[in-house]
Amino acid sequence: MSMDRIANAWKHWRKLGEPKLIVAPMVDQSELPFRMLCRKYGATAAYTPMLHARLFAECAKYRAGEFTTCPEDRPLFVQFCANDPEKLLAAAQLVEPYCDYVDINLGCPQRIAKRGNYGAFLMDDLPLVQSLVKKLAANLSVPVSCKIRIFPKLEDTLSYARMLEEAGCSLLAVHGRTRDQKDGKVIRADWSAIKAVKQALNIPVLANGNIRCLKDVHECLRETGADGVISAESLLENPALFAGYHLADATPDDGNPEDANETELDQPKLLLEYLDLFEKYPVPQRMVRAHVHRMLGNWFRKHPDVREELNKESKLSKDFLESLVRSLQDRNDRIPLVLHKS
Repeated sequence: MSMDRIANAWKHWRKLGEPKLIVAPMVDQSELPFRMLCRKYGATAAYTPMLHARLFAECAKYRAGEFTTCPEDRPLFVQFCANDPEKLLAAAQLVEPYCDYVDINLGCPQRIAKRGNYGAFLMDDLPLVQSLVKKLAANLSVPVSCKIRIFPKLEDTLSYARMLEEAGCSLLAVHGRTRDQKDGKVIRADWSAIKAVKQALNIPVLANGNIRCLKDVHECLRETGADGVISAESLLENPALFAGYHLADATPDDGNPEDANETELDQPKLLLEYLDLFEKYPVPQRMVRAHVHRMLGNWFRKHPDVREELNKESKLSKDFLESLVRSLQDRNDRIPLVLHKS
C-alpha cells in the first residue's frame, strides 16, 4: 500500500472525527432505527447489517427493504458479503454516495456463509479476498474497509492483515476469535492478537470482542492500542451501553457495586424509543421482532406469559408492541439499567 494511500486512509478517518464507539454489523439487527437509537446513546459510527452483494446489485426490492439511511446516519459503514469482484463492485457503487466506507464481510462464521462461500470461509481462498479488495479500492470514491476473524496461528493472522492493507484496505476491523469460536459468551476474544495486528499495520484498526460495558471499551482500547471498538451482542440487549449504562450482570469483575447507581432507564423504555424510530424509519418486521426478544429477554424470563403473547401475534403493530411493554411495566418489578459513578 503506497504512502499516499496510507496518508489518505488516516486523513479520511480524522475527517470523520476518529469515531471510537461503533455499532457492529449484525445480520438483520443493525438496521437504521437501531443504529439511530445507539447513536442517541453514544455510538459515534455504525455498520449496516450484512448485505448480499449479488442480490443488492440485481434486485431493487431487496435494496429497498434491506438498506435505508438518513442524513444523520453518519459515519456509516455499508457491509457486503460477496465472492465475485464484479458483483461486489456493482453493489458498492450503488451505496457509495450514502456512506463513509464500503465494508467487505470476511468474518461471518455461520453455516449460511459456508454454504454461500463468503464471510470467514473466504479465509480458505486468500487470492479471491485480495481480488475483492483490489477491485473496490481501484474503482470507488469512498475507502474500502474489511472485517475479519483471526487465524489460529498469529503469524497467519498478521500475514492476512498485511495482505489486505497492501490490496487497498483503508481500515481493518478485527474480531479476536477464530472462525470456529462462535460462542462469544463462552470463548473470550484474544485482545493480544488484535494488538499485534494494530502494531503490524499502518492503517486504522478496530477491535471487536469482549465488550459488555463502557469500562470494557476503555480497557480494550488501552490493551490493544486500537483506534476504535465495535460491539454487537451486548448492544442488542442494551443499546445504551456506549453511554455508560449496563445490565447488572455486565458489571466489570473488579467493579465496586457501591459505585453503581440504578437509573430510571431500563430495557422497556429503550424498546419504546426504538419503536418510535421504527415508525419514522420502517424496516422489515423480522428485524423488529428480533429486537423485542433481545431487549426484553430478561423480562420475558420473569414473565413468560408476555413472551407467549408476543409469539402468538403474527403481524406486529406499534400499538400492540407498546401495549406489551406497558403490561410489563405495570407489574412493578423493574430491572433497571445501572450507571457507574466513575
